[in-house]
Amino acid sequence: MMTSPASPISAKQIPREVSGVLQGLQDAGFEAFIVGGCVRDLLLGRTPEDWDVTTNARPEEIQKIFLQSFYENRFFTVTVQTGSEEEKLKEIEVTTYRADVNYRDRRRPEEVKYAETLEEDLSRRDFTMNAIALAQTSDGKEKIVDPFEGQKDLEKRLVCAVGMPAERFQEDALRMMRAARFATALDFEIEPATKLAIQEHAGLLGEISGERIRDELAKMIMAERAVEGIELLRELKLLRYIMPELEEGCGVGQNKHHKYDVWEHNLYSLKYAVQQQWSLQVRLASLLHDAGKPRVKQGEGQNCTFYNHEVVGANMARDILNRLKFPKKDAEKITRLIRYHMFYYNVDEVTESSVRRLIRNLGPEHIGDLLKVRMADRIGSGVPKAVPYKLRHWQYLIEKVSQDPISASMLKINGEDVMKVGQLQPSPTVGQVLSALLGEVLDDPKKNAKEYLESRAKELVVLSAEELEKLAAKGREEKEEVEQEREKETKEKYWVK
Repeated sequence: MMTSPASPISAKQIPREVSGVLQGLQDAGFEAFIVGGCVRDLLLGRTPEDWDVTTNARPEEIQKIFLQSFYENRFFTVTVQTGSEEEKLKEIEVTTYRADVNYRDRRRPEEVKYAETLEEDLSRRDFTMNAIALAQTSDGKEKIVDPFEGQKDLEKRLVCAVGMPAERFQEDALRMMRAARFATALDFEIEPATKLAIQEHAGLLGEISGERIRDELAKMIMAERAVEGIELLRELKLLRYIMPELEEGCGVGQNKHHKYDVWEHNLYSLKYAVQQQWSLQVRLASLLHDAGKPRVKQGEGQNCTFYNHEVVGANMARDILNRLKFPKKDAEKITRLIRYHMFYYNVDEVTESSVRRLIRNLGPEHIGDLLKVRMADRIGSGVPKAVPYKLRHWQYLIEKVSQDPISASMLKINGEDVMKVGQLQPSPTVGQVLSALLGEVLDDPKKNAKEYLESRAKELVVLSAEELEKLAAKGREEKEEVEQEREKETKEKYWVK
């Protein structure tokens, strides 16, 4: 076993809750190390998201040391409750050294047994950078145990499998995606032998459940280098077992409105969505929005067409998302964003009725994200502006038709209330009273209180017909002025005429 000299990691970087668990095990006479991703992150100068401890103490011995703990699995992992106020430190998982035997379904070992040494435990892990352990010695220093030279691979910025890469991937095929995700997130390369083994065994990914693939894919899509990650999945021959439909766009040329082929265009669209730090849903819709183009393409060169590609693409996206077990709500939203991303927005031709129809079909809560997908589509096509004048005008229309109309329905009383307090029958007088009241409320919103309006209605109904009509007309004028001002503000907001 290789043991390094004191590492550059400072004791201050290890939370007191974690140090307390290590100390508790060591005081009881056991070995104790933090291990895996948290050590990797510390060595990279990153803040760990979670903390794992490994020890030669058996689960029942761990529970005797830490009374506030529970043990409900067959993998020798005891969860110690620390009482910390920090969410990610409330529970620390402590696992006895173990060896995994005879993996089944490319995922779970059929049998786990106790390992005799830390090195044996580390040998079952996926990558060398995750097979590093760290202990705190009695004199306050740190000792790193690194039998597979993970520190060297960190310095070389390499993702390297522990031992024989093919064996690691045959044990758990999802490790191939994890290799791609780590390389993406850390801006590392994949070590040549590890990379070759992934390419040769990529088909094993077809045996992994959609949920597990989805989780890794989502993490990659949300990474800063998501585009490089998707390209890496294709290079590793993994993408064909995740989203083969997306690969259909490789080398498929487009018309005069695009600088790139379909594959490149989808990636550039995703890149813009990532730069804007948009949601997973918008990023996936941006990546998949033109997936249907290869299947509907007619003709070649500058004048080729892709009629109905948004409908075909939406159906393809639905199949992909369902296959990967995305939540139904997310899959439905992403599918709709793709289905309607080709909305028409020529200033002189788009109508308010067409805008209302789009809002009705898509759902008003999704309009903002639809605009984002269209912006990503534009930048992905190689144009300089994400939001040209025509699209700003469309935004203006969306907000205009979405605004609540200015009408008597805004008042805290209605026609029945007016008839009741004024002892009236249905007549034009009721409408005149409401118009007069609306004018007062628009001028002073504080007056929109039921008690005041009922009192004021009593005063209005006894006025002469001429006086009431004069006040009603004033109310209608106030309504028109407010509508015009709101229209002006909305236009100014989007810089349209």
